[in-house]
Amino acid sequence: MFYEPSKKNHGLRRDPLKAIVAPRPIGWISSMSAENEINLAPYSFFNAVSSDPPIVMFSSDGKKDSITFVEEIKEFVCNLATWDLREQMNATSAPFPRGTNEMRETGLEPAPSVLVKPPRVKASPCALECKWLQTVQLSSVDGVAIDCYVVFGEVVGVHIDDCFIKGGRLDTAGMRPIARAGYHEYFVSTPETKFSMNRPTGCVVNSKNKSDMEQDDPPVNSL
Repeated sequence: MFYEPSKKNHGLRRDPLKAIVAPRPIGWISSMSAENEINLAPYSFFNAVSSDPPIVMFSSDGKKDSITFVEEIKEFVCNLATWDLREQMNATSAPFPRGTNEMRETGLEPAPSVLVKPPRVKASPCALECKWLQTVQLSSVDGVAIDCYVVFGEVVGVHIDDCFIKGGRLDTAGMRPIARAGYHEYFVSTPETKFSMNRPTGCVVNSKNKSDMEQDDPPVNSL
């Protein structure tokens, strides 16, 4: 099949785009207002976009409390959503009134951050303390502003549960992080589904002619 999103002519009960761009990491964002109100909400449009300095982003359809709070105090925390915390993560997506502390409502214990004001989720095995950089309102291809906002933040502090550090590396699969798919579906990473691949050291067109791109080190921007 082929369809054009602007025409919504896919013929399905629901748009499949989110099921195609999947699995997507979940940014479980804790934030605080200027009046010290606490907010915790999951965002499935979330990712790291830079490593040096480390920068993350999350986007929201509509300017919800998370973005409002982040812009007020210029700080937020990204908590890792895991299999063990799946029910609480989902519960924090409920449409609570502004000012409701989702941590308290869902039985999650907060833990103090070190370099930012918003607390982190104590039970989460990893948390990224972030300083707000900017919020970008997106526009469509025809230049019309849309009700979607992308928040960028620089990671200034990282919390890791030491029990998941093994052999000098973070055991990501061992934490069993969950990721969003389409509809009501999620994925979970486990040690059984993990696999490794080494980066290629060059690109060989054939046995006699090698690409001009071949080099000893992998491309800086690959993977």
